Amino acid sequence: MRAIPITALAILATATAGTVQAQEVVTIYSADGLHDGNPSWYGDQFAAFTKATGIKVQYIEDGSGGVVARVSKEKTNPQADVLVTLPPFIQRAGAAGLLQPYTPAGADMVPAAGKDAKGLYIALVNNYLSFIYDSAAMPEPPKTFDDLLAAKFKNKLQYSTPGQAGDGTAVMLQVIHAFGGKDAAFDYFKKLQVNNLGPSASTGKLTALVNKGELWVANGDLQMNTDQMKGNPNIRIFYPAGPNGERSTLALPYYAGIVAGAPHAANGKKLLDWLLSKPAQETVADVALGLPVRSDVKPAGANYENLMKPLNGVKTWTPDWDQVVADFDADVARWHAATGS
Repeated sequence: MRAIPITALAILATATAGTVQAQEVVTIYSADGLHDGNPSWYGDQFAAFTKATGIKVQYIEDGSGGVVARVSKEKTNPQADVLVTLPPFIQRAGAAGLLQPYTPAGADMVPAAGKDAKGLYIALVNNYLSFIYDSAAMPEPPKTFDDLLAAKFKNKLQYSTPGQAGDGTAVMLQVIHAFGGKDAAFDYFKKLQVNNLGPSASTGKLTALVNKGELWVANGDLQMNTDQMKGNPNIRIFYPAGPNGERSTLALPYYAGIVAGAPHAANGKKLLDWLLSKPAQETVADVALGLPVRSDVKPAGANYENLMKPLNGVKTWTPDWDQVVADFDADVARWHAATGS
């Protein structure tokens, strides 16, 4: 999601007899968010997977577009086995031949909307676009998108860059939806640019800036922002209304697929099976602060309730991702033209 410097974290085997053999590895390239926090969902699941199978997990993290770009550069010599990223980047990866078909165990428990018809990718954790504001600077959040055009927000507002960050691309799609069309949406982005502090390749770093009051408003996603609130007490989640008075947000799941030509494809399939298993999915709401994708997992408890509170009164919708992919380059170019970024 957020475009941050690539880091590699090796999750070491802890409870197998002897040393894990060199070939018993699996490499996952993932958009960030699911390895955040301590404990983290990825951290817990990778450790349990290694303990159960003896397969060491090599983890590499970047922004949504960054992990796909890395897989694309390595297309002739693939290094990753599993790719996890947000739409429309997972769809673009599929269209570019970067993924191979695989139907993981438990896929029958994932609704059709969360699966590619060709079996190239499947939803792993459900999530939604969100916006955040500094509650120390503003007792109440802006009520509408037009409220963000007020002079008081000059250089106090920032959102991540469409085309680079998954969350930033979601902002572009949400504004198009809220304003009922592209002409009105890009006209709005042109007006909003007066207040925008500037482009940002990273969504995640915006949270700390809002918490400190350097920014008053930024974008994010529900899973990430809910998790970040533990260490950033001033941030709050909100959803501004469009011109028709409706507050809405788009579904933004983490999707996973097996990389075409993966060097350890069998291990990648085992890891994907594990992450989609019922026991792993039952911990998504509590640990990842996201929403499970399996229909037979019903989250409950305080963390789930806190996660869902900001969505009260907010209409959720799902884009036609195939159309988004078809229009992607033109829409991103039009955003750049409108904002001069």
